[in-house]
Amino acid sequence: MANKKIVVIGSGFAGLSTATYLANEGCDVTVLEKNKDLGGRARQFKAEGFTFDMGPSWYWMPDVFEKYFETFGKKVSDYYDLQRLDPSYHVVFGKDDILKVPANMQEFKNMLETLEEGSGAQLDRFLKQAAYKYEKGINDLVYKPGRSLTEFMSLKLLLDMLRMDIFSSIYSHVRKFFKNDRIIRLMEFPILFLGALPENTPALYSLMNYADISLGTWYPKGGMHKIVEGMVKLAEEKGVTFITDQEVISVDCEGKLAKRVVTKNATYEADVVVSSADYEHTDQSILPENFRNYDTKYWENRTMAPSSLIFYLGVDKKVAGLVHHNLFFDHDFGPHAKEIYETPRWPEAPLFYVSAPSKTDHTVAPEGKENLFILMPVAPGLEDNEEIRDKYYELIMDRMEKILGEDIKKYVTYKRSYAHNDFIDDYHSFKGNAYGLANTLKQTAILKPALKNKKLKNFYYAGQLTVPGPGVPPSLISGQVVGKEVMKDLNKM
Repeated sequence: MANKKIVVIGSGFAGLSTATYLANEGCDVTVLEKNKDLGGRARQFKAEGFTFDMGPSWYWMPDVFEKYFETFGKKVSDYYDLQRLDPSYHVVFGKDDILKVPANMQEFKNMLETLEEGSGAQLDRFLKQAAYKYEKGINDLVYKPGRSLTEFMSLKLLLDMLRMDIFSSIYSHVRKFFKNDRIIRLMEFPILFLGALPENTPALYSLMNYADISLGTWYPKGGMHKIVEGMVKLAEEKGVTFITDQEVISVDCEGKLAKRVVTKNATYEADVVVSSADYEHTDQSILPENFRNYDTKYWENRTMAPSSLIFYLGVDKKVAGLVHHNLFFDHDFGPHAKEIYETPRWPEAPLFYVSAPSKTDHTVAPEGKENLFILMPVAPGLEDNEEIRDKYYELIMDRMEKILGEDIKKYVTYKRSYAHNDFIDDYHSFKGNAYGLANTLKQTAILKPALKNKKLKNFYYAGQLTVPGPGVPPSLISGQVVGKEVMKDLNKM
C-alpha cells in the first residue's frame, strides 16, 4: 500500500484517527487542514497569558482513548498525563444549593440517598444495565460501518440491541429507577448535547451515565489540546504529512474515481479521499453535483445537534465558587430544551456550563487568575450577531455573580465570544452546529449519512455527521471504522 496516496480533508479527531490508521497500514497519507492550526474543533489559542481550549472540555470514556493508542502499540501516557477530577463536577441549582458530584462510587450513592431514599440501590441496578449497554455499544455496535443491514442481522446482535433499549426513551428509562427531580436531571445531563429531547433520545444512551459515574471525569494536563498534540505526534511517527492553510474548494473526478483534491492554492493527487470536514459542506459545496450523496432537501430534513454560544474569559482573580466543571441548572431545562429542539430560537432562561481549568491546571492562567470557558447550548441555524452575544454575556454573568455571591464581570481582562458564524467560518459547519448530527432513533447506524460515497469508488466520510456520531470518543472510533473500510476496499482492487 506504500504507493497508495490517501488525502484526508480535515485534522479534527476523526481525520487524525483515519490518517494514522491508514499510514499504519502502509499508505502514503497527507492531511489537508483549512485553518493554520491542527485539531479542528479541539484547537487551542493563547491570549494575555491564558491558554484556552476552543471546543471539547470533557474527557470521558478513557478506555476508548487507551484502545486507540494501543492499536498502534502505544499508551495514552506516552503522549499526555491524565488526572481524575474529584469532584467530577458541580451541579448548581441556585445560591447555596449545589450538588457536588464525587468521584468515589460509595460517596456518589450516599449523595443520592440524601435526595431519595433507596436511590443508592436503584443506582446499582441502573448502572448494571448501563454497563451492559456500554460494553456492547462501545465495543461492538459503534464499530459497525453502517453500510448494510446485514451487519446487524445476527440473532445475538439483534437480541443485544433489544436489551440495549434501542426503542425506548432515556426519559422513560431514567424514571423507572428514580423519582427525585434532581437525580433525574443529573441522569439526563450527559445526553444534553446528543441533539434531541430526552423523550426522543434512545435509552441506549444511559451508557453515558456509566461513562460519567463509573469511568469518571478526567483531565489531560495542559488542556484537551494535549490529546490533539499526542495524536499528531503519533501520526507523524507513522509517516503522515500535515499541510495547514489548505482550504479544499473542489474534487476533480474522472469516471467513478476522485482523482485530485483542489485547495485554494494547490492540487493534490489521490488514490483515495477521506473527508472528515463537515459532511454537508463536502457533499453540497466541494463535490461536483453529479457525485453528491444527497440533495438539499435531505440535509434540510436532518435533525442537527445544538450549536453553542461560547465565551473565553480571562479573570484577574480566583473565583471561589467554581470547580473545574460547573453545570448551572438554576432554571428548568424543559423550556430551554424546547427552544433548542422544537421551536428553535434564542432562549429566555438558558442553562449554561462553566469550565474553570485553572482550578486544576496552573499552566492555563497566570498566577492568581482564572481561565473560564462558558458555554450555552442553542439551536443551530439562528441569527448570530454581537448584540445578541452581548445580551447573553450580561445575562449569564449577572446570574453567575448572583448565585456565587461575588463580583466577576469587573475583573474580566480578556473576553472572546464564539457562536454560529464562527463555526461556519472556521469549519463550514452546517447551520453553525457545534456537535454534528443528533443521535435520534431515525438517525442511528445505517440511518446516518453513509460513510462512503455512493457514486465514487474511492471517496469516504468520517466525523460527527456519520457513524457512529458526535463526541470525541465516537470521532476517534469513526476514523478507525473508515480506515478499515478503506483498506477492505483497497484490498479488493
